[in-house]
Amino acid sequence: MLARFKPYLSTAGLAFLIFYFGFHAFTGDRGLLTSGQRNETLAAKRLELTQLQIQRRDLEVRARLLRDASLSADLLEERARSLLGYSDPRDYVIRIRR
Repeated sequence: MLARFKPYLSTAGLAFLIFYFGFHAFTGDRGLLTSGQRNETLAAKRLELTQLQIQRRDLEVRARLLRDASLSADLLEERARSLLGYSDPRDYVIRIRR
């Protein structure tokens, strides 16, 4: 009986391989059916990248102002008051309970 199906074994094996790879091409992690999810993830990551780039530019500007060569007295005073908890008598202080 095995001799009767022997000529068809290579065809069946090839058909199985085609089905296997085709199935995973559609439903796998990087398959065609998950491309919408990948696009949504990519859009979210691009938005996050843009926000991080803006935050980095702001931090670079603040760091540049704190260097010895171009020390900003206002920024230094603001940071010192914030860290030490002091205020100027002319400042308005609004306390927020946490």
